[in-house]
Amino acid sequence: MTNLHKMFDLGQSVWCDSISRAMLTGGPMKKMIDDGVVGVTSNPTIFMNAITKGHDYDEQFADVANGDRSPRKIFELLALEDIRRAADLFRPVFDRTKGLDGYISYEVDPHLAYNTRETLSEAKRLFKEIGKPNVLIKIPATDEGLPAIEGALAEGVNINITLIFSPKVHEQVMTAYIKGLEKFAAAGGDVSRVASVASFFVSRVDTLADEHLKRTGKKVDHLLGKSANANAKIAYARFKQIFHGAPGDQPVPDNLTERFKKLAAEGARVQRPLWASTSTKNKDYHELLYVDNLIGPETVNTMPIPTIEGTIARGKVALTLEQDLPGAKNIMKELAAVGVDFDEVTEQLRSDGVELFAKSFDDLMANIVQKQKELATVG
Repeated sequence: MTNLHKMFDLGQSVWCDSISRAMLTGGPMKKMIDDGVVGVTSNPTIFMNAITKGHDYDEQFADVANGDRSPRKIFELLALEDIRRAADLFRPVFDRTKGLDGYISYEVDPHLAYNTRETLSEAKRLFKEIGKPNVLIKIPATDEGLPAIEGALAEGVNINITLIFSPKVHEQVMTAYIKGLEKFAAAGGDVSRVASVASFFVSRVDTLADEHLKRTGKKVDHLLGKSANANAKIAYARFKQIFHGAPGDQPVPDNLTERFKKLAAEGARVQRPLWASTSTKNKDYHELLYVDNLIGPETVNTMPIPTIEGTIARGKVALTLEQDLPGAKNIMKELAAVGVDFDEVTEQLRSDGVELFAKSFDDLMANIVQKQKELATVG
């Protein structure tokens, strides 16, 4: 039994934040499953690195690049092949956990992040085209993304909501989940088969919050590297309040808790928080800062391979997510007291996240165009 199995026994699932053709065909992914990994997430940056580095996709690329296919279509054919293979590989996990885990995530075109109608259309198309029950379509938690999330769930599409950085946006995402399931149930849908996770980003929060702290010119060393985990703990407390009726500082709006109870009676699952961006970006911080301190029931932690390996080798497995919630709230108060506008921090992170994924997507398209030219020259 590895540390990942121990985390699962405590209610936290570990997913791998990486995918490539080599991982799926050479055995590494199978070993991860044996070690306790129970799902996979992907994003445009991950696929950009996978497809543009090495030659694992060359053979299929030569096949799909024939004719007048656009770079976007070529990418989709390459990527969806990986998604389907991964979904098949994790299908036993999906079956064993009765639909709790075993999911593979695939993101809509990041250029649609601010277009509700097209995001919804793409989410529905991709879910149908992939054709696997253990796939989650990723939609960013932008203002325009929220109604698309609700609309997709209302039609029974499994959704992974990405780029959540604040408890405020997280609450909007949980609300969209409940409203979407209500609409699906009202239309006669089986809510027990709809899955959703809310990807709450962690380490990037410390990266930017620390920059803001240092610019204050005040004595803030005791706050460095503390914002992200505190932020996540506060979000988790609100999750428990909304889905389980736990006590909280603020009332739950729109009778959400009672509304979800009705859905749960029909088989609906909670929308689990998924801790994303959990590799440590600052070399001065502990490598498992965003793993060891965020272990709790009904959560997911998606990690890149080095973080998975570190967790297996050196992780300290214990229920830590609900420890010292008052301390987490105090950290947020101290941030405000020294002049850090945390809403500004999280809004910038959300905007930057969309831009980063869009850039990776554009870089990938440029690389595909270049490969097309090379093939044409050889031909």
